[in-house]
Amino acid sequence: MSVNDDTTSSMLKRLADDPMLVLNKMASENGSLDLGLGFPNFPPPHHITQALSDAATGNNFTLHHYTSPYGHPRLVNVLAKLYSKFLSTTLDPTDHVLITIGAFQGLSSICQSLIYPGDEVILLEPFYAAYKTMLEMRGAVPVYVPLRPYKDGGEQSSANWVFNTAELQKAVTSKTKAIFLNTPMNPLGKVFDKKELREISDLCVKHNLLCVADEVYERLIYGGKQHTRIASFPNMWQRTISLGSAGKSFSVTGWKVGWCVGPKHLIQVLQNYHFSAIRTSPTPTQEALAVAFEKEMHVMNTPESYFQTISKELELKRNRLCQYLNKAGFNAITPDGGCYIIADISNILAHAVGKDKISEEALDYRFAKWAVTEKKLCVMPLSIFYSEAHRYMSEKYVRICFLKTDETLEKAKEILDEWKQS
Repeated sequence: MSVNDDTTSSMLKRLADDPMLVLNKMASENGSLDLGLGFPNFPPPHHITQALSDAATGNNFTLHHYTSPYGHPRLVNVLAKLYSKFLSTTLDPTDHVLITIGAFQGLSSICQSLIYPGDEVILLEPFYAAYKTMLEMRGAVPVYVPLRPYKDGGEQSSANWVFNTAELQKAVTSKTKAIFLNTPMNPLGKVFDKKELREISDLCVKHNLLCVADEVYERLIYGGKQHTRIASFPNMWQRTISLGSAGKSFSVTGWKVGWCVGPKHLIQVLQNYHFSAIRTSPTPTQEALAVAFEKEMHVMNTPESYFQTISKELELKRNRLCQYLNKAGFNAITPDGGCYIIADISNILAHAVGKDKISEEALDYRFAKWAVTEKKLCVMPLSIFYSEAHRYMSEKYVRICFLKTDETLEKAKEILDEWKQS
């Protein structure tokens, strides 16, 4: 087999045509308002940037050098304390926590060290697109179980999207190794409730499955919803790796600091892989985040907590953008968590893409291309978060980010108001 025929090389070449990359390039070239990617365009709070400044300019010169390969001691210590409270158990910072270069690298490490070629991994659709790519690069086989919306007569919410229990159970075979659970969910914003988590945990225990709990949006939850950690369920701690993200929690996505929390026998495997592939993560950002977490531990559940204020602010932004979208002819699916709104484009789809059925591109992708050029608004097609077999379920939806300044949302309103009039 020649190099050009290698499966991984071919897949990586195809990624150059990824709709997310294409649309963002189009947005840049067209001067479009970019609500496609999930990052804040506002600064983090002053005390967090001050902590980084202190780490960089203070007298502790060791903060400019390598720290522990598995995580800066001050940061793993505070995370162990936090998760000990969350999970009602005692965590050892050395054995139960690994700091990674963003949660993304933590996820990659899991796929490379705990998942093997030929393993089957259950993904709930719509899924974070990197799950599929990372698994396929490893030679693993994603198995898809879609969430389906139901209408209860009221406002449509991410909570209305549910999995079929029988379908989930049927997805398990003798080759199934793991299930990836993203809650709150990207792109849908669904926060899985205790009943749903119980069904997933029962499945994991029954079939001895690894659970990868991607909880990077745990601080971004609205409407009185509560984030429940599946690792806290009976017999789940020993089979669960929980992923967290400083970028999502503290609005510092460029710092690229994430973590994995789990039992020693799993974290040790990740630590060994991390040491051989990454070695260590940057020290100053870890020090600054340790300071930020220490502050949060003292003010948690009070108005001084950044975790409290950011969720309240984002809930208002979510409500505003949902209102703007609905007035323009979209049908917004109100998310209970995360930073994205899924919007039904059925009412405006035909006008945007016409009735041409020749193109092999998904309808929502064609709509997104039209929107970024004709309306100067960049959104993401929902079909990129689905398997090919289930793409038909997604083609009337797009994903839109509300993790933006009020000025940016006001620009979105102007575009949407003009859209409605035209």
